[in-house]
Amino acid sequence: MSNPALSKNIFYTLSGEQLSLAEVAVEIRRYVLLHPRDFYEVIIGTDSEAALEGTAAFVTAVVVRRIGNGGVYFWTHQVKEFFGLKDRIWKEALLSITLAQEFRSVLKEALGEEMFWEDKLSFRCIHLDVGRNGPTRDLVESLSGMVKGYGFEPVIKPFAYGASVVADRHT
Repeated sequence: MSNPALSKNIFYTLSGEQLSLAEVAVEIRRYVLLHPRDFYEVIIGTDSEAALEGTAAFVTAVVVRRIGNGGVYFWTHQVKEFFGLKDRIWKEALLSITLAQEFRSVLKEALGEEMFWEDKLSFRCIHLDVGRNGPTRDLVESLSGMVKGYGFEPVIKPFAYGASVVADRHT
């Protein structure tokens, strides 16, 4: 499932600055060190929007939530082929999982293991753009199972703001 090109993606800040994945980790480190006593949560979520026939724009967001005090986010954009709604939603989940797996080690290197050991920062959740209502309801169980299989906790709508709000802003 590894996508070697993922680490080479350009990530954007809200101000439009372009960063590598390693630079995103450095920016998160800076953000966390501004308030080192606070607690943080890293969330990954992907949203997509169909573009031309058979292609879609996929946006994956890396959200860092300072518990109780806002947060920052970074996002990357890709255009991929898809073959219907189910395929597109599966691709969203796979993009989130792939980035989460790769980014977890990059972030641990930038922040140090102690941030994770001391529970100052959690990186457990992947936000899925699916919910119990609507056309994606039949995908909730299978996608949630896949996310759990990769060691992450799935979060679905209406609580999946990483995908359905943050990433959605850029699709």
